[in-house]
Amino acid sequence: MIERIHLAIVREVERQGSLTAAAQRLCLTQSALSHTMRKLEQRVGTPVWRREGKRLVLTQAGQALLAVAQRVLPQLELAEERLQQYARGERGTLRIGMECHPCFLWLHRHLGPYLARWPDVDVDVRQRFQFGGMGALLAHDIDVLVTPDPLLHAQVHFEPVFDYEQVLVVSAAHRLAAQSWAQPEDLAGETLLTYPVSTDRLDVYTRFLTPAGVLPLRHKTVENTEVLLQMVAAGRAVTAMPAWLVQEYAQRLPLAWLRLGQQGVFKQIHLGVRRLDRGVDYVADFLRQCRAAEA
Repeated sequence: MIERIHLAIVREVERQGSLTAAAQRLCLTQSALSHTMRKLEQRVGTPVWRREGKRLVLTQAGQALLAVAQRVLPQLELAEERLQQYARGERGTLRIGMECHPCFLWLHRHLGPYLARWPDVDVDVRQRFQFGGMGALLAHDIDVLVTPDPLLHAQVHFEPVFDYEQVLVVSAAHRLAAQSWAQPEDLAGETLLTYPVSTDRLDVYTRFLTPAGVLPLRHKTVENTEVLLQMVAAGRAVTAMPAWLVQEYAQRLPLAWLRLGQQGVFKQIHLGVRRLDRGVDYVADFLRQCRAAEA
């Protein structure tokens, strides 16, 4: 009763915002698209959309159909892509999703050796997801999720591959530069720079400032690591960042770093894969290579 074209139409109308734009994306005429959906509505006995002015709004039935489309279509598209790759003599595609900015820089260490080992595997790195990293992994939009904050799920296996410490980074001339560790109160008069991530996902807040009831004087976001650390080195702000990353930049920038609290804040980078894909050889080898390289 429900065919792939119905799922594709519902998803594309939701993405494009109109029947006309969706029809163009699907290489259909608008009348053919409308006719297809009217026939489905007649079969199931309920409308998929309702009109609100010039807008099409999904009904409850339409929302249910969209949820199926978002779950099923990526899997079908992935299967088709892999079959086409096999037909071309290629092995497949490893789509890696990055859930933190420093994770992308960490990945650079491993991409070169992996590409050399698997010349017939295409690698795609993605940093933005419509439904978050776990949603992208479960929807088959990515094959590996690189994250410092794994979420337990029955269908996903997470493997820790790299231990690191999150540290406070200041200018070498900063008043805190000579200290071995900082207290939350030390940041009360500071401008704190972070990546553009919500504070409930920033360790400097969740594991350092918030438990102490302290907020920085100002909080600003910067997306580029180079620019962020240049501003810190110039004494305009402080930041929190993995120690391994700071050590690389400190070779050419006047930076100092100290622990967040006397005990420090320690983290791990995890690689998450769908449990069903753990047996795929080039996926398993990516995990093995990352784990061995950091041992």
